[in-house]
Formats: sequence, C-alpha cells, structure tokens
Amino acid sequence: MTGLKKGCAGIAIREELTDEWQNRGAQVKKDYEILTAEISKAAFGLTPTEYKKHKGLKRENLRDHMDDFELIFTMLSERATTEIHRTEDSQGLKKLKEDAQAGGDIAGNARKQLEKRLGKSVISKANYLKKPAEQKKLPKKAK
Repeated sequence: MTGLKKGCAGIAIREELTDEWQNRGAQVKKDYEILTAEISKAAFGLTPTEYKKHKGLKRENLRDHMDDFELIFTMLSERATTEIHRTEDSQGLKKLKEDAQAGGDIAGNARKQLEKRLGKSVISKANYLKKPAEQKKLPKKAK
C-alpha cells in the first residue's frame, strides 16, 4: 500500500455523490449499483464486479485494495460526477446515468494520458490481501 490514507477524502467524496443521487432521484440500491458501474466502466473500462475479479477479490471492499492512482482516478470520477449533477441540476436516473458516464470519462481520459506517458497500466492486480514476507516479520526485540 502506498501513500494515500484509505478512507478520509475518498469516503467523503463518495458520500457526497450518493447524497446527490438520493436527492436527484436514485431510489433503490440497484440505482446506486447502476450509477457506480457507469462511473467505473468509463474510468477504468471495468465494472466494480469485473474490477474485483481482476484483483482476485470476493467480498472485500474494492476501494480498500486500490493503490494511489486507482484511488485518485476513482475520486476524480466521483467528484466530477457530483459537480456535473450540480452544475446541470440533473434529475432522474436517466440523466444521472449520463452524468456518471461523463464523470467517469473525465477520469478515464486522464488515466489513459498517464498510462501513455508511463508506458504501463495503472490498473493494478494488487489486492493487499497478502503482505510481503518482509512485512509479516515481527520486529526483533531489543536486548
């Protein structure tokens, strides 16, 4: 795991987005799943279910197993989507879905630009379920 603290800003951004969805017409759990899948597919080319499979996860929280770039692009896509909803005063699932795709596209385009520059994908298979052996070793007690 790298520098970003899991949770803090990412959770706040996600909660702000889901509050917008609730206030703008998303009503049931399935609506949130559809909107989340739209964002993820546009940002990463994978739905959350596909992303979890890519990382070898079963019931674990996907966000807990993302590295810094994955979290940054997730937060960018969610924050962009929230701002699009507000700017356009979006209402109803159809419009929210269009906005979700647009917000995901913004992050997806930024991700692709970075990947082109780096010459590698930022979509990681790392899942943080297993710690490297050197991290598992207990520190030696001072004598």
